[in-house]
Amino acid sequence: METYSQLINEQRYQIYALLKKDHTQTDIAKIVGVHKSTISRELRRNTGERGYRPKQAHAKALQRREEKVRFGIFDSTWQRVE
Repeated sequence: METYSQLINEQRYQIYALLKKDHTQTDIAKIVGVHKSTISRELRRNTGERGYRPKQAHAKALQRREEKVRFGIFDSTWQRVE
């Protein structure tokens, strides 16, 4: 099984260029080297009113990554352990 990796900025620009050339999501996935569901999710999450824009898509992805950071054990719990 392959390991999970997030799309990098260059891949997003490649997706954008291929969309402009009217490639299908399946074709884009093969060219970029990711699963077709990755392309589907990328477009669903990051397409705005003006279409898919790679710079905006990358910024949104980074923002979601930052918001997702969770701390497993609270400081108060560590104080009890000590």
